[in-house]
Amino acid sequence: MGTSVNGVGSGIDIDSIVSSLVTAQKTPKQTQITNAKTEATTTLSAVSSLKSALSTFQTAMTDLNVAKSFAGLTATSSDEDKMTATVSSGAADGTYSLTVAQLATGSKVATQYIDSGATFSTGGSLTLTQGDSTLGTVKVAANASLSTIRDSINTQLKSSGITANIITDSTGQRLVISSSKTGEGTDISVTATSGLSALAIDGSSATGSVASATTGGYVTAPAQDAEFTIDGLSMTSASNTVTGAISGVEFTLLTGENSKSTLTVETNTDGLKTSIQSFVDSYNTLMSSIKSLTSVTSSTDDDGNATTTAAALTSDSSVRNIINSLRNQLVGTSTNGGTITLLSQLGVATQTDGTLKIDDDKLETALETNASSVEGFFTGTGGLLDRMSSGLDLYVKNDGLLDQRVDSLNDTLSDLATQQTTLNTRMDKYQTTMYAKYNAMDTLVAQLNATSSSVMTTLNALNTDSSD
Repeated sequence: MGTSVNGVGSGIDIDSIVSSLVTAQKTPKQTQITNAKTEATTTLSAVSSLKSALSTFQTAMTDLNVAKSFAGLTATSSDEDKMTATVSSGAADGTYSLTVAQLATGSKVATQYIDSGATFSTGGSLTLTQGDSTLGTVKVAANASLSTIRDSINTQLKSSGITANIITDSTGQRLVISSSKTGEGTDISVTATSGLSALAIDGSSATGSVASATTGGYVTAPAQDAEFTIDGLSMTSASNTVTGAISGVEFTLLTGENSKSTLTVETNTDGLKTSIQSFVDSYNTLMSSIKSLTSVTSSTDDDGNATTTAAALTSDSSVRNIINSLRNQLVGTSTNGGTITLLSQLGVATQTDGTLKIDDDKLETALETNASSVEGFFTGTGGLLDRMSSGLDLYVKNDGLLDQRVDSLNDTLSDLATQQTTLNTRMDKYQTTMYAKYNAMDTLVAQLNATSSSVMTTLNALNTDSSD
């Protein structure tokens, strides 16, 4: 950068002149870069906000797009500490009395007592069976400890639902093996080679017995089925989660010993209202976000003149396309909803500002007669939620239209940064050149002033001599 002693020879303010010249040269391009940067930065922020709002809406649609959110019927238990229930397709209104005699249990077996710190010098193998099926054979190395054998069983048979542990009481320790599989005939047995005979277990309900100090067996009782009655009809189940006993209803038994509870299947009016309101709220939140990114604000300046300010995405074609796509889905016809084919049949209508509003009375009336059709209208492939979410994929997916636009805006900002660097470099050189020229002019003026002063001194001296 050039420097000056600020017009020592000429008395001219060189700094001010050079500064004005540099400003005049730089301002047009600097204004262009600054305005373009502001526009790109503002638009980038707005596009990112738009994608975030769309992604949030998509997530809400995905979370709602499950059968239970819009199930026309709901199953409730009179005592959820004893039994819980859910409904699926094929259910019908009804009330059922359940009495549970016993729960389904899995097999839990134990070896005889094993001395603490004992090892099995010869090694060998253990073969585990469950009912009529062989689960696998576990190899045991010579001098293996009980904990090593436990770890080997857990590693090899975990995928079969088998877990092993060591239980120690005042008498000694046992290897205890459990199964996550329940029901009669799922008893675990262990056969062992001679060196491991102390680990043999007969957990069969037919031939086994409770584990003792010298014999392996089941811990309390063999595995058993759940036994219960529905309205007095006797039933069994290998699992405590029962499907098929009541059409379209799945229930889970939690207590036995003749526990009683009542299962009621009825119209899911409150649940449907909540889910429909959640859909409307999510849509309105999205519309509110879009409005903030596209609105035009009117105001008055300090002089009282009316002014308008447009948001970053006002008149943006992508936003218009997104809104049109969503609105088309709202008024579209669904073929999955039975008697419900239009959103308006549920009392949901579009307001002048683009948001949705529910007519509570109309919704109540619709649910009284068409509750079973709501699930198909909203959920599943081709349902309203799926169509609305899918329509946004083009914009919000990775490397979608909005990501491509973000990349383009970032490229623009990068280019503007390069232009700014180039402009700064060019202006530094220009300033240096201007200082050099004005400093040279100042030096020349100083020299001329010095020469003029010398000439005037000589002339004055000659005039003085002539007078004499």
